[in-house]
Amino acid sequence: MEMLELKKALFEGGVVGAGGAGFPTYAKLSDQAETIILNCAECEPLIKVDRQLMTDYVDEILSGMQMLVDTMGANEGIIAIKKSYLSSIEAVKSSIENYKKLRLHILPDIYPAGDEVVLIYETTKKIVEQGKIPITVGCVVVNVETVLNVYKKVTKDENVTTKFVTVAGLVKNPITALVPIGITVKKLIDMAGGFLEEDFIVIMGGPMTGKICSVFDVVTKTTKAILVLPTSCPPVTKRQSTTKSNLKAAMSACSQCSMCTSLCPRNLLGASIKPHEFMRAIANGITYNVEPFMNTFYCVSCGLCEMYSCHQGLSPRRLLDEYKNGLRAKGVKPMQKPNGPVNRLREERKVPEHRLINRLGLAKFDVAAPLVTCETGMKEVKLLLRQSLGAPCKACVKVQDKVLKGQIIGMPEDGALGVCLHASISGTITTVNDNFIIIVSGDE
Repeated sequence: MEMLELKKALFEGGVVGAGGAGFPTYAKLSDQAETIILNCAECEPLIKVDRQLMTDYVDEILSGMQMLVDTMGANEGIIAIKKSYLSSIEAVKSSIENYKKLRLHILPDIYPAGDEVVLIYETTKKIVEQGKIPITVGCVVVNVETVLNVYKKVTKDENVTTKFVTVAGLVKNPITALVPIGITVKKLIDMAGGFLEEDFIVIMGGPMTGKICSVFDVVTKTTKAILVLPTSCPPVTKRQSTTKSNLKAAMSACSQCSMCTSLCPRNLLGASIKPHEFMRAIANGITYNVEPFMNTFYCVSCGLCEMYSCHQGLSPRRLLDEYKNGLRAKGVKPMQKPNGPVNRLREERKVPEHRLINRLGLAKFDVAAPLVTCETGMKEVKLLLRQSLGAPCKACVKVQDKVLKGQIIGMPEDGALGVCLHASISGTITTVNDNFIIIVSGDE
C-alpha cells in the first residue's frame, strides 16, 4: 500500500494511538522512518491489555507491523515486550519468522519502560533529544492495539468503534473487556461483577498517570483501564492533594536529598529536568534563575518522583505539571538544547515494576484480568467529539438520524489534525451538541 493511501485509510478509519494521548496514527507515518517500534511494555501497573492482545491476535498484529514497515520503507520493525510477558513472547517467537523485517526485543520489567523515549533507547540506544520527537532519530513508536486497528482497517475496512479496557481493583471479577466506545464507566464495572466495597475512587487510566473519574464518564479511544481503588492508597491520596498543600509541604519538608532526580528516567538519559532543583526554587522563592522552571517542559509526568522516589511524601510531579501548564498557557515555549550524557549509573537506578506496585499498595490487585467480549446488547453510547490529540470533530449527523455501527458521525475541519468519529452501535441519534453525540439502539 502506498503512503498516501494508508494515511487516507487511517484518517477515515479513526485510528489513533490507543495506549496514550491518542495522536492520530496517520500523522506518524513518515518516509524518514528507519525503525518502527511496537510498544508492548504496558507502561502502567495493573493494565493487562497489550500482553493479551499480543497472545490472542499475534498474526494480525505482526501483519500490521509488517504493513507499516513496508509502507514507510523502514529497515526494520522491533517487537518490544517486557520479559515477564511469557505468553506474549512465546506467541511472537512462534510466528515472527514469517515476517522478514521484524525482530523481537525483550525489555526489562521496569517503570516507565513504555515511555517512548525510554523505549527507543532500550531498543536502539538512540537518544531522542529533549523537546524533539522520535522521528528525528528515525523512529516511530506504535501501540499494540493501534496496530491491530491498522490491520483491521486495511484488511477488513473496519473503522474504530471498540476499545479494549482492563477493569481491576475493588471489583469482583477483574476483566479486560472489548466494548463499544462511548459506554459508561459504570457499565464496565458492572461487567466486572460490580464493586467489592462502598468506599472507593475510580481512576481512568493507570495508577501513575490516570485521572480520577466519575462512574458516569465514558470510554474513549484512549481509555486503557478503569481502576477501582481504595481511598487510602497513594495513587488516590496524591491526586486529591491541592497545589497549595503540595507547595507548603515542599517549603517545610524538602531535604534536597535529590532522589527524585537520581531516579528520574528522563534525567538518566541526559535530559535537563532536575526535580530537586525545581523543588528548591519553589520552596525558597528563588526567581533569579529561570532554568529550573524552564526545565519543567522536559518532564514526562511519569510520576515516579512522587509515587516512588520521595521518602517524605512530597509531590514534585504535580507541582511540575502545574508550572509547566502555566508556562504553556502564557505562550512560553521550551528552550532548545541538547541532552547531556547518559548517566553511567542508569542500569542500577532503573525501578523494578514489582517494587513500584508494592510501594503503591496495589500488589493484591495485580491479578489476571481475562479477555472478554462485551460488544452486544448496549442500549446507549455517548461519543465525545474530542477523543484524541488535535482538533475535535464536528458532528455530521443530526437528531433523529438513523445510523449504523461504523458509520461516520463526525469529522475534523478540513486540514486540521484529527481523525473521523464513527457510530459504535447502530441506532438513532438523540443528542448532538458541540461536545458529544448520543446514540440509542433500535431495541431501546
